[in-house]
Amino acid sequence: MSDFALWPVLAGAAAFFVVGALWYGVIFAVPWQRAAGLSNTQLRAGNMGVIFALAFVFEMLIAMVLWHLIARTDPPPHVVMMMAMGFAAGVMIPAIGINYLFLRKPFALFLIDAGHFIIGMAAMGGVFVWFRS
Repeated sequence: MSDFALWPVLAGAAAFFVVGALWYGVIFAVPWQRAAGLSNTQLRAGNMGVIFALAFVFEMLIAMVLWHLIARTDPPPHVVMMMAMGFAAGVMIPAIGINYLFLRKPFALFLIDAGHFIIGMAAMGGVFVWFRS
Protein backbone atom coordinates (compact mmCIF):
# COMPACT_ATOMS: atom_id res chain seq x y z
CA MET A 1 0.00 0.00 0.00
CA SER A 2 1.38 3.39 -1.01
CA ASP A 3 2.05 6.07 1.60
CA PHE A 4 -0.21 8.31 -0.47
CA ALA A 5 -3.15 7.14 -2.52
CA LEU A 6 -5.34 9.81 -4.10
CA TRP A 7 -8.68 7.98 -4.22
CA PRO A 8 -8.84 6.84 -0.59
CA VAL A 9 -7.69 10.26 0.59
CA LEU A 10 -10.29 12.04 -1.56
CA ALA A 11 -13.00 9.63 -0.46
CA GLY A 12 -12.03 9.93 3.21
CA ALA A 13 -12.08 13.72 3.01
CA ALA A 14 -15.40 13.59 1.19
CA ALA A 15 -16.88 11.37 3.91
CA PHE A 16 -15.76 13.86 6.56
CA PHE A 17 -17.19 16.72 4.47
CA VAL A 18 -20.57 14.98 4.09
CA VAL A 19 -20.73 14.39 7.84
CA GLY A 20 -20.06 18.10 8.34
CA ALA A 21 -22.78 19.07 5.86
CA LEU A 22 -25.31 16.91 7.69
CA TRP A 23 -24.04 17.84 11.15
CA TYR A 24 -24.05 21.61 10.70
CA GLY A 25 -26.62 21.93 7.92
CA VAL A 26 -29.34 19.60 9.14
CA ILE A 27 -28.83 18.01 12.56
CA PHE A 28 -27.32 20.85 14.62
CA ALA A 29 -27.85 23.91 12.39
CA VAL A 30 -29.88 25.96 14.87
CA PRO A 31 -28.13 24.87 18.12
CA TRP A 32 -24.71 25.41 16.50
CA GLN A 33 -25.65 28.87 15.21
CA ARG A 34 -26.98 29.84 18.64
CA ALA A 35 -23.94 28.46 20.49
CA ALA A 36 -21.56 30.14 18.03
CA GLY A 37 -23.40 33.43 18.52
CA LEU A 38 -23.88 34.00 14.80
CA SER A 39 -26.85 35.81 13.29
CA ASN A 40 -28.36 34.89 9.92
CA THR A 41 -26.81 38.07 8.52
CA GLN A 42 -23.36 37.06 9.76
CA LEU A 43 -23.72 33.59 8.24
CA ARG A 44 -24.68 35.06 4.86
CA ALA A 45 -21.79 37.55 4.97
CA GLY A 46 -19.09 34.90 4.55
CA ASN A 47 -17.86 33.66 1.19
CA MET A 48 -19.27 30.13 1.40
CA GLY A 49 -17.35 28.94 -1.65
CA VAL A 50 -14.04 29.83 -0.02
CA ILE A 51 -15.12 28.48 3.35
CA PHE A 52 -16.23 25.12 1.91
CA ALA A 53 -13.14 24.84 -0.31
CA LEU A 54 -10.75 25.53 2.57
CA ALA A 55 -12.66 23.15 4.84
CA PHE A 56 -12.23 20.43 2.22
CA VAL A 57 -8.51 21.23 1.84
CA PHE A 58 -8.07 20.90 5.62
CA GLU A 59 -9.99 17.62 5.58
CA MET A 60 -7.70 16.42 2.78
CA LEU A 61 -4.69 17.18 4.99
CA ILE A 62 -6.23 15.20 7.83
CA ALA A 63 -6.98 12.32 5.45
CA MET A 64 -3.42 12.36 4.07
CA VAL A 65 -1.92 12.14 7.56
CA LEU A 66 -4.22 9.33 8.63
CA TRP A 67 -3.72 7.41 5.37
CA HIS A 68 0.06 7.77 5.72
CA LEU A 69 -0.05 6.37 9.25
CA ILE A 70 -2.21 3.47 8.13
CA ALA A 71 0.03 2.76 5.13
CA ARG A 72 3.15 2.73 7.30
CA THR A 73 1.74 0.48 10.02
CA ASP A 74 -0.64 -1.78 8.02
CA PRO A 75 -3.03 -2.29 10.95
CA PRO A 76 -6.11 -4.54 10.99
CA PRO A 77 -9.48 -2.87 10.32
CA HIS A 78 -10.45 -2.40 13.96
CA VAL A 79 -7.16 -0.62 14.60
CA VAL A 80 -7.77 1.68 11.62
CA MET A 81 -11.01 2.75 13.32
CA MET A 82 -9.22 3.12 16.65
CA MET A 83 -6.59 5.30 14.97
CA ALA A 84 -9.19 7.48 13.25
CA MET A 85 -11.32 8.03 16.33
CA GLY A 86 -8.28 8.21 18.60
CA PHE A 87 -6.88 11.01 16.45
CA ALA A 88 -10.16 12.88 16.90
CA ALA A 89 -10.42 12.21 20.64
CA GLY A 90 -6.73 12.58 21.43
CA VAL A 91 -5.62 15.43 19.15
CA MET A 92 -8.42 17.29 17.39
CA ILE A 93 -10.91 17.63 20.24
CA PRO A 94 -8.35 18.69 22.86
CA ALA A 95 -6.98 21.26 20.39
CA ILE A 96 -10.37 22.89 19.88
CA GLY A 97 -11.03 22.60 23.60
CA ILE A 98 -7.91 24.63 24.38
CA ASN A 99 -8.88 27.28 21.83
CA TYR A 100 -12.47 27.44 23.07
CA LEU A 101 -11.32 27.90 26.67
CA PHE A 102 -9.28 30.97 25.78
CA LEU A 103 -11.94 32.27 23.39
CA ARG A 104 -14.57 31.79 26.13
CA LYS A 105 -16.77 29.77 23.79
CA PRO A 106 -19.78 27.97 25.31
CA PHE A 107 -19.59 24.33 26.27
CA ALA A 108 -22.52 23.57 23.94
CA LEU A 109 -20.45 24.73 20.96
CA PHE A 110 -17.56 22.53 22.09
CA LEU A 111 -19.84 19.48 22.34
CA ILE A 112 -21.34 20.06 18.89
CA ASP A 113 -17.93 20.53 17.27
CA ALA A 114 -16.37 17.64 19.18
CA GLY A 115 -19.18 15.36 18.04
CA HIS A 116 -18.54 16.41 14.46
CA PHE A 117 -14.88 15.45 14.77
CA ILE A 118 -15.65 12.04 16.30
CA ILE A 119 -18.31 11.13 13.72
CA GLY A 120 -16.35 12.66 10.82
CA MET A 121 -13.20 10.75 11.71
CA ALA A 122 -15.22 7.55 12.15
CA ALA A 123 -16.60 8.06 8.64
CA MET A 124 -13.09 8.66 7.29
CA GLY A 125 -11.80 5.56 9.08
CA GLY A 126 -14.67 3.51 7.67
CA VAL A 127 -13.83 4.68 4.15
CA PHE A 128 -10.20 3.72 4.68
CA VAL A 129 -11.18 0.27 5.96
CA TRP A 130 -13.36 -0.17 2.86
CA PHE A 131 -10.51 0.87 0.52
CA ARG A 132 -8.12 -1.54 2.19
CA SER A 133 -10.47 -4.56 1.94
